[in-house]
Amino acid sequence: MGAEVTFVPGKLDRSSTFYVAGHCGLVGSAIWRNLEAEGFSALVGRSSSELDLKNRDDVFAFFAETKPRYVVLAAAKVGGILANNSYPVDFLSDNLRIQVNVLDAAREHGVERLLFLGSSCIYPKFAEQPIREESLLTGHLEPTNDAYAIAKIAGIMHVQATRRQYGLPWISAMPTNLYGPGDNFSPEGSHVLPALIRRYDEAASNGTASVTNWGSGSPRREFLHVDDMAAACLHLLENYDGSEQVNVGTGTDVSIKELASIVAGVVGYDGEIIWDTTKPDGTPQKLLDVAKLSDSGWKASISLSDGVKRTVEWYRANADHIRS
Repeated sequence: MGAEVTFVPGKLDRSSTFYVAGHCGLVGSAIWRNLEAEGFSALVGRSSSELDLKNRDDVFAFFAETKPRYVVLAAAKVGGILANNSYPVDFLSDNLRIQVNVLDAAREHGVERLLFLGSSCIYPKFAEQPIREESLLTGHLEPTNDAYAIAKIAGIMHVQATRRQYGLPWISAMPTNLYGPGDNFSPEGSHVLPALIRRYDEAASNGTASVTNWGSGSPRREFLHVDDMAAACLHLLENYDGSEQVNVGTGTDVSIKELASIVAGVVGYDGEIIWDTTKPDGTPQKLLDVAKLSDSGWKASISLSDGVKRTVEWYRANADHIRS
């Protein structure tokens, strides 16, 4: 057993080395932008081509070289229902290897403060709404993304085990559905909101008479702009120290039909909307209880309508080189 490290809430040292794993992705890039804006001057990041986090030896060598004091583990293999349902082995294997390598190397090289990022899909499919942190492992997972969820649950357990065995004040946060600049807009790999943005924007540009969406449109989802998520991450690193994961969201949700209507309005599409009910809906509702986060002194500031507008503007400005 290692000696317990006492965490004193307060500002992190802006001059200390801070590694953002996954800094090129949706979440990691937002965290990087926020940390830069907050005055962190020694940020470290490596793209997947520069450092394969699935390669254990390379990860340990990277930590030995850079010796970060703080780490946010935002690197992950992610995707929507279609991708998760089609490639469960990839989502399980890749994420487990990334997490184990980074967390083990961070412990080996004395990382003082670490935040592991998971996903709200870790919770049971039919968990009581809104979903509280203690709902973890109390029921069956949504089958379409259970492999990814199990990997993320393993990450939470790894952080908790590190706290128990080594006394390190590491923490975990579970964001709701995220969106914003840097998202994946590909037809095969995207989540629902960027998929809708691409679909409706293309339909508006092409004058398409109708757009067909998966499912019934009745499931309800909560959406958090990734810049809000980034702000919440720094807030938790400076103010929270507990073994239980913290839900990060807005505390409000909308139906997929309502979301589609918002997106269509923002991009200027006024054609027919068709719902293909032969396709799966996924979990009927997924709304997080964010009382723990609120009690710590943080709440989201970007509304869904404003966030969608910002995301559409970014998508159109970067259409030539976004992930597609």
